[in-house]
This record gives sequence, structure tokens and C-alpha cells, in this order.
Amino acid sequence: MPRLSDPFAVRSQAVPAAAPDPVLGDLPVWNLSDLYEAPDSPAVAADLAAAAEDGLAFNSRYKGRIAALAAAPGGGAEIAAAIASYERMEDRLGRLMSYAGLLYAKDNTNPAHAKFYGDMQAKVTEISTGLLFFPLELNRIEDDALQQALKDPALAHYSPWLRDLRAMRPYQLSDEIETLLHEKSVTGHAAWNRLFDETMARLSFDVRGETLPLEAALHRLSEKDRAKREEAAHALARTFKANLPLFTLITNTLAKDKEIEDRKRGFEDIAQSRHIANRVEPEVVAALTESVRRAYPDLSHRYYAMKAKWLGLERLEYWDRNAPLPTSDDRIIPWAQARDIVLDAYRGFTPAMAEIAGRFFERGWIDAPIRQGKANGAFAHPTVPSAHPYVLVNYQGKTRDVMTLAHELGHGVHQVLAAKQGPLMADTPLTLAETASVFGEMLTFRKLLAQAPDAARRKAMLASKVEDMINTVVRQTAFYTFERRVHTARREGELTAEDIGRIWLDVQGESLGPAIHLGEGYETYWCYISHFIHAPFYVYAYAFGDCLVNSLYAVYENAQDGFAERYFEMLSAGGTLRHKELLAPFGLDASDPAFWDKGLSLIRHFIDELEAME
Repeated sequence: MPRLSDPFAVRSQAVPAAAPDPVLGDLPVWNLSDLYEAPDSPAVAADLAAAAEDGLAFNSRYKGRIAALAAAPGGGAEIAAAIASYERMEDRLGRLMSYAGLLYAKDNTNPAHAKFYGDMQAKVTEISTGLLFFPLELNRIEDDALQQALKDPALAHYSPWLRDLRAMRPYQLSDEIETLLHEKSVTGHAAWNRLFDETMARLSFDVRGETLPLEAALHRLSEKDRAKREEAAHALARTFKANLPLFTLITNTLAKDKEIEDRKRGFEDIAQSRHIANRVEPEVVAALTESVRRAYPDLSHRYYAMKAKWLGLERLEYWDRNAPLPTSDDRIIPWAQARDIVLDAYRGFTPAMAEIAGRFFERGWIDAPIRQGKANGAFAHPTVPSAHPYVLVNYQGKTRDVMTLAHELGHGVHQVLAAKQGPLMADTPLTLAETASVFGEMLTFRKLLAQAPDAARRKAMLASKVEDMINTVVRQTAFYTFERRVHTARREGELTAEDIGRIWLDVQGESLGPAIHLGEGYETYWCYISHFIHAPFYVYAYAFGDCLVNSLYAVYENAQDGFAERYFEMLSAGGTLRHKELLAPFGLDASDPAFWDKGLSLIRHFIDELEAME
């Protein structure tokens, strides 16, 4: 439940954009002063100095002693005290990096922001290198000795963190190699990530003589006017094609970098590190992806064939995939109305959920306007438990933007609730992190659907929801398949842009079906998907979360009193419980192969309803 003693309770108010949009209204921008006042704030320098001093003291006190402590009488209590100190240092370093990262996300074309972000990465990495021994030595404690130490209640508190830490124990390398990998990350994969981000932020797309950033150009693919969609699609392809050599190099380099580390660690599968980080069994992911791929004909293939008929086309072109229906509601929804829609939907579930989400609007925790240099897409950043999350969206007033807002605020509510678990155990694995976001989105959709004034509006809303679910389940599963094929092929040698484009078209064709023509230009569209760069194999988490929520929502609709309380308990658990433990109170089990078919049945049901309306 919400904590009444939040340290950030009333410290900041929303800061409106400098120039209110005449249609959308006052779009809020972040107030980052809850972290630091400015990059040159004395508090930044003081926290860096304190972190460095504490890190040296911690290293001096504990390095080389952890195994002996575990074997000594009363060692459990001292190890618990060491973990508590480590946790406090993690919170301080996390605050510094969160601030730098959020400034960078606001405008990564700003040289001062980019320099500050790069400097913070280097300084925080240097400090954390001195702490790296600690988790490595914890993993070298023998199982029997650790079990004995865990009898101490103070150490038992951290048992979920130790459990997850030790999942990497079989793949841990020597201290020297682990230190080298950690230090070189700044000039390795992190540097390539930054190059990708800054390149994407600087791209411009010429659409009808208008120069647009990526987010605005992609948004044109949802225009009602087909000619506008086609022009935007070609503009995107032209710019992507002009930059393909760079994106191909980035992809090849990161895939090879991952392969080298995977090989050294002894991972047997290219996605094994992601499964471990997600605390999910490989067979569960395999069951999910196979269930979705089997369902392609009955979901995406069937839906897009129907959509082609609705639009009066024999086949859809790729720029028609996200086209709104002729009867769709194309009104612009002002920001204030979007806020009310989402909060009302959350309040209908439980007032406590709306209260937490309301803080984001009231206290400067949301950045909404589109601007050059701002990060694309949307995200919710948890920062650290001693502060609060921040949400980024690129709001343009469409119903889909309202759904995105509901999605990210679901993450935000989850992050607020989980914060009580502390810096080491608040983070939820990606597979479960999508639960609250998709659930919040479903609450908002159901609220809007119930208010549909007529059958035509209901059909348009159902179609839009089906497309979102296909994008989340089918498209993200296809992305996972694409990544697996690219990383597998990269092991045989460097890939050309044409090689990657062929894999992309093959996988997309399989998932989208024969009703969509993937014409010239679409072979380049793989290059802007940032998840491929920042978090390899992240994407299946979206399908996992959507199918899970479909099953969870069915329980909610048939539940007696107490569902909201159980739901909040699940979110409040953060990373302390695995998916089986979290879902057990709802009678659900993601390891059951039938679970995924049950989750997919809701999408199938919506498509059946649309088919009956023809």
C-alpha cells in the first residue's frame, strides 16, 4: 500500500512546458530537483566524494574476508551488516546515475548533458569497480556455509537477493576478468548504446517538406490519410537506408561482444543470460514463444485480412498496418482529459492506485512533450527507493497515447509500491515488470470501451486494442525470433545490412501474414528498435506480460472481494518472489503450457467479436 512517510511527499510541483500547446494544453516536463538541483550542484560533488570514500572503506574492511565471515560464529549478522552498507552505496550511486540518465533522456543532443552523462558513467563505474569483489565473494561461499549463515534473521532478509545473485554462480569468471569486463563496459557496450541513442536523436525525416524527428515521423504511420502514411513510410526508409552502415556496424559489434562474453561464461543458449536476469526458466519462454507462433494464423493473419477488407484493399501495405479505421475516433485528447481518463480508470479498480498515479501528475514526475533530442518512445524509470520514479512519454493526443500513458503509469505505481524492498530487491524481473503496466492499460481500455456511444465506435476501439495486443504479443515474439536468428547468424561471421534485412523480412512476413505486403524500404525498419541495442532479448517480456495480464484480468472479473489487496501485495513484493510464488494466490501458473493459450484466448475472443460485426 502507499507509504504515508514517503520522503518525497510534497517537495515538488509539476512544471509546465514553456509554451503550452494550443490543442493539448500544458504538457508537464520533469522536475529533477528531487534528485539534484543541477549537474554542477554541490550535492552532486558531495555524493560522488562520499561514495568514493565509503567505497574505499568498504573495500578495505571486507575484501577477501567474506568466506571466513560466513564460516565464523555470528558471521551471518556481520554479512548482513555488510550487505546493508553495500545497499546504501548502491542507492547513492543509483541516484547519481539516474539523474545523469534522465537529463540525457530529456535531450541527448545537448553537449553538456552528454558530457555529464559520460562523466558520471566513468566515475560511477570507477567507484563500483572497488565494490565488485563483494558479490563475487558472496557467490564463492559454499552452499552449506551460506545456509548456516542464513539462519540469522538479519541475513535472511536478503535471501531473495542472494538467491538471484547465486543464479549466476556457475557462470562467474575470475575476479580479474569480471573487473576488466566491468571497467571496459564504459568504452564497450555502453559506448555503442550511447552512439546509437545520439544518432537516433539527431536523425531527421523529410515528410512533405516538413522536417520531423523520429517519434513524429513514426506517428504519421497512424494517420487516416493513406497518402500521408505512405509518404512518412518512405521518408523513414530513406533516412534509415542512409544510416544503415552505422546501424549495421553497431548491431554486429554488440552481437559479437555478447557472443564473446557468453562463450567465456559458458552459457549454452544465446538468450540464457536474459532468462537468468528475468528469473524465468528457458522452457517457460519456449512454451510462450511456441504458443504465440502457433497462434499467428488465428491472430495476426486473420485480423490483418479483415482489416484489408475494412479499408477496401486487397492487401495492406506495411504503412497501412497501424492505420486507424475509417470510423475511428480521431479527435485530439487534451492532456488534462488524458489524465482524468487514466486516473478514473485506476480509481475504479481501487482509489489507492489512483492516488499513487496522481502523484506523477502533481509533482513533476512526467515529461510529456515531443522535442528534438528527447528520447523516443516511453518509459518509467524507477531511479532509487530513496527518491521516486519518473515517467517519459511523447504525447500527441491520440487514444493510443492515452493507452501509453496508462501503461507507463502502471510501471510507476509498481515501482512506488516495490520501493519498500530497498535498492537490492525492489527491481522486478522484466517478465513481471510488464504486469502492472499492461494491467493499467487494460483497466483504461475497458473503461473507455464501456463508454463507447455506438457499435461503430466500439468496433474501432476493439480493433485498436487488438492491434495493440498484436503489437505486444505477436510483434514482440517476432522481434525475439529476429534477435535469435541475428545473434545465431553473427556467430558464423559479420552480417551485412542486406543479411539483417532478409532475416527481418522473413520473420515479419511469418508473423504478420499474407495480408500485408512488406514492400521496398521495410527491410530497413529493424534499425530503430532500441531494445535490440540496449537490452538483447528483452522483447519477449512484453508478450509474457500481456498474456499473463489477460489471464490475471479474467481472474479479476470473476473475483470476490480482496483481489485489489492481493494485486497490491504482488506489486509490493518487488523482486523478492519468483513468478510461481507471485501468481499462486490468483490460481495461475506460467509454467503450465496451457497458461499461454489461455492468455492468447482473450485476443482471439476480441477478433471473434470483430468478425461477428462484419
